[in-house]
Amino acid sequence: MRWQGMVEFIAAAQAQSFTAAAKQVGTSVAHISRTINALEEYYNTQLFIRSTRKVVLTQQGELLLHHAKKAQSVLEQGEWALKEQQAQPSGQLRITAPVMFGEHFIMPLVHEFMAMHPKVSVSMVLTNQTLDLIGEHIDLAIRIGEMADSNLTARRLSSRAVIVCASKAYLAEQGVPYALSELSHHQCLLGHSDYWRFYENQRVRHVKIAKTRLRCNSGWALADAALRGLGLVQLPDYYVRSALEQDKLSEVLLPFAIRKEPIWGVTPAKLYQANATKTLLEFLADNLDSQLSKGIMTP
Repeated sequence: MRWQGMVEFIAAAQAQSFTAAAKQVGTSVAHISRTINALEEYYNTQLFIRSTRKVVLTQQGELLLHHAKKAQSVLEQGEWALKEQQAQPSGQLRITAPVMFGEHFIMPLVHEFMAMHPKVSVSMVLTNQTLDLIGEHIDLAIRIGEMADSNLTARRLSSRAVIVCASKAYLAEQGVPYALSELSHHQCLLGHSDYWRFYENQRVRHVKIAKTRLRCNSGWALADAALRGLGLVQLPDYYVRSALEQDKLSEVLLPFAIRKEPIWGVTPAKLYQANATKTLLEFLADNLDSQLSKGIMTP
């Protein structure tokens, strides 16, 4: 009952006319007048100063209008969200993901999702840069690791392990490391960072790598180099899982292994979310583990 008359009140306040408000709402001037009178009686205050040409809000009317417009907006968005939920996913989705991870794991699932929902179209941005979701009009971002931005909404989709390993031939020749201090005596195959991450004494430790024969920004290439006996490598599990299962690579320094890193589906913080975005998030949450289990094929 508290909402009764608010539509008429907002229309009259914005139009500054009961006649214009009646046309907008699709009712009579008499109905608008009766409704405003009922509101003033309910709140025990005068909401409008009336003249023959227009009506003007009082200070109390301005206060009520401020909050009533917010309530109206929330109600309209709720109605929109309800209609979206009942409708088939549709519209344009703009997505971003890390390059390799997006190519191998996210895009196959996105393609499957698009085949299931013909009214959905996708613009995918594969980049290792962290994009501004609002500024770049991104609907969904795939991110790996700990989340820091509180202005975003994140849903955990899966996780990944990070593994240090090497070929049996390399370990037989150079020895198996059992302590982090021994890394300085080994050839380590590096990506973009000079540091490897470990977990020691209940905290994350970053160890600077002193020796390397190879630096490359491709995890696939680093896994191949490890298979060929060129050194130790630290990589996400999906690069080396197949080789580990086939006993071509051996994991080392297991007691210092970094905890599994979360994989997130991140969206801008909104009061409501398009049905296509919500449905895709559900699909990724249901299927990403299976996709990751396939790993990345190495030669």
